[in-house]
Amino acid sequence: MEKVGLGILGMGTVASGLINIIGINNSKITGSLNKELVINKVLVKSLDKKRDVNLPQEVYTTDAYDVINHKDTQIIVELIGGISPAYEYIKAALNNKKHVVTANKALIATHGEELEELAYKNGVSLMYEASVAGGIPIINTMTDNLCANEITDITGIINGTTNYILTQMAENNLEYEQAVKDAQALGFAEADPSSDVEGDDAAYKLSILSTIAFGQRINVRDIPKEGITKISKEDISYAKELGYNIKLLASASRKGDEIELRVHPAFVPASHPLSTVKNEYNAVFLKGNAVGGLMLYGKGAGSLPTGSAVLGDVMHIVKTGGKAKIDLKKENKYLIANKAHKQYYIRFEVIDKPGVLANIASIFGKNDISLASVVQRQKNGDETAPLVFITHEVDRKNIDAALEEIKDYKNVTQIASIIVVENFK
Repeated sequence: MEKVGLGILGMGTVASGLINIIGINNSKITGSLNKELVINKVLVKSLDKKRDVNLPQEVYTTDAYDVINHKDTQIIVELIGGISPAYEYIKAALNNKKHVVTANKALIATHGEELEELAYKNGVSLMYEASVAGGIPIINTMTDNLCANEITDITGIINGTTNYILTQMAENNLEYEQAVKDAQALGFAEADPSSDVEGDDAAYKLSILSTIAFGQRINVRDIPKEGITKISKEDISYAKELGYNIKLLASASRKGDEIELRVHPAFVPASHPLSTVKNEYNAVFLKGNAVGGLMLYGKGAGSLPTGSAVLGDVMHIVKTGGKAKIDLKKENKYLIANKAHKQYYIRFEVIDKPGVLANIASIFGKNDISLASVVQRQKNGDETAPLVFITHEVDRKNIDAALEEIKDYKNVTQIASIIVVENFK
């Protein structure tokens, strides 16, 4: 039987999952391909470390170019992560006319266009299904199954760390700091979780998805982002009371010739499918002009789910010979607007005295902000009390202008929270 050689750069969680799936499901994989996948070389940091995979010792190397230049290897799988040296290794592999599969969202979001052009020039394939949403086949769904659709909207929970933290805060009444510690203890959060909790990880993934959806390169720098570090138990309590759950959403929408992009915490209606996505699970809600709305749901991270996505790309290359999947327009057809025309939840701490509510409402009115609802609480045991507004849809610049004036109002002691309220029209 014909053999297809694989070289793997990196030996972490995802690489272990990939290798174990190949071992566990070998007969199914071989039967589907009518070819045998053979792992020729694996890049590791240490040759002496014990690993939870069944590979002969001679497969391991500490030299990346032993992997990239192996004469019997057709496909290089990059699972190092980060920009450098992964970028240099992938370029070398493509120039060596090797197909490349990667799970590296930061690299694809930053250098994807250059690497895709290099792959095309060398007649090989660059695939990266596992770079977004772990085991959910979102990229192949958009490029293959939905290729007859114009995608108009993407809204996703695409970071499992933040979703786990917010779920634990909501269901177990935890403070943010404790929920982060629990996520770290279970391996859902890194020792330094800043890339996840500040929205960087989700922005990289949204850059990839929106590039595919809209057919033009979306730079991650063009995506406004806000993380979950300011979300409090009070905000989660108000969300529940008002019929919502708080989720970190990555969203992209196209209206006419404008694209709107954003990563942000949001009130998601309890009745919406995204509101029910919990813990480390991810989901992506798409709208196509033919198919309408649909949602893909599954584990967004982990050894086996992400390894499964990597292996899916490998098998696609073997079956098809590797074909370019994205035709990016050279000229940008759409303008990135980012007006953030949304409803907003705004929570203040105010001096509990007559006239405060009316004065704040008057400032909102002067800035063309109409109010959908107001919640006023009893005193907190001192002179202050919480005051919550939900606005009707308005551009974020109007909100910012009003808050700039309100912050100088002596009876407002704190602008505690500003969170988007999604209504999914």
